[in-house]
Amino acid sequence: MLTETLRRLFSRDLLRLQEEVTLYQNEQNLWLIDKAIANSAGNLCLHLIGNLKTYIGAELGGAAYVRQRSLEFSARYVPRAELLAQLAETRLLVDQSLGRLSEADVQQIYPQVVFDAPMTTEYFLVHLATHLAYHLGQVNYHRRLLDA
Repeated sequence: MLTETLRRLFSRDLLRLQEEVTLYQNEQNLWLIDKAIANSAGNLCLHLIGNLKTYIGAELGGAAYVRQRSLEFSARYVPRAELLAQLAETRLLVDQSLGRLSEADVQQIYPQVVFDAPMTTEYFLVHLATHLAYHLGQVNYHRRLLDA
């Protein structure tokens, strides 16, 4: 089933993101930007947390969550322990929310129009998984470049 595959992928990549955050030798470096690197790893984490809690946790899982997207990119120096706790909470929420979906549910139109036109929930969930993987890669490079 697609939902089981997505549950495993989201869980895997959110765990990897937690590992990346933990691997920073200097916690303050999570918030560095440099030259053409416009987003810090910390802000990318906040962005992914807000994105997944909104589109999976709240919209599909019914969780009470109100996104503050501007803070995802403007907040600074959130303690590493808090980022890790939020990532763990997001991982659990995503898993629980996806666990409630049937194959028929993912074939339905996603409840919000996020892009220019309606799309199936399946399409949007795959998009969200690739979005997570994209930013996970950015965090990995950010750490290796700026946490020297």
